[in-house]
Parts: sequence; C-alpha cells; structure tokens
Amino acid sequence: MKHDAAVMRSMLGRARGLGSAKSGVEHWWWHRVTSVALIPLTLWFVYSMVHLAGMPRAAVVAWAHHPLVSASLLALIWATFTHFQMGVCSVMEDYIRTESRRVVSMLLIKGLCGFLGLTAAVAVLKLALAG
Repeated sequence: MKHDAAVMRSMLGRARGLGSAKSGVEHWWWHRVTSVALIPLTLWFVYSMVHLAGMPRAAVVAWAHHPLVSASLLALIWATFTHFQMGVCSVMEDYIRTESRRVVSMLLIKGLCGFLGLTAAVAVLKLALAG
C-alpha cells in the first residue's frame, strides 16, 4: 500500500505543470465564441461588399461612417484575428515539440495577429472618420 502511494505521488509530481490548469476551458470557450460571432459578421460583410462593389468612394465612406457599421467592422476584425491566433497557437502547442521554438512561434503569431488587427482597425477608423 505504501508503495502505491509513492508511485501515485511521483506520477502526480511528474504531471504538475503539464495540465491545462483550467485555462483550457477558457481557451476552448473563447474559440467557440469567436467562431459563432464570425458567422453573422462574415455573412454581413460579404453581403455589404457585394452591394458596395462598383460604388464611388464617397458611398463607401458614408456607409462606413455609420456607427453600427464601424462597430461591426471592428467586431469582425477582433473576432477574425482572435480566432485565427487561438487556432494557430493550438496547432503549435500540439505539433511543435521544442519548448523554445513553440514559445517563439506563438509569440510571433500573437504579435503578427495583434499588428494586423490593429492595422485593420486603424483603417476602419480612418474610413469611418473621413465622412
């Protein structure tokens, strides 16, 4: 009996720090929230682009000037880059074996998504404030 407790304790000691520590549920939840948010936002965006195709710049600026449109575009940008970053980081966690490569790769992806998301948000705000 004493031997079993020692084995269990050593197995527990090996497993410490390797589990999700309850952060996996939050990651899973936000990945699902962003995927559900992307469905109507993407459909709305595609519909809008089809109807704005060929319109003069002034019409696009007037469209983007509406607060609901600007907020929806910013929500689309946030959901897109958050969803992409979470998905790619999950793949990296699963398939990159070396800890240093995994950390560097994940930092690069997070930085790239942050930069591209910020650039897209600035473009939306410039367009919205131009009107």
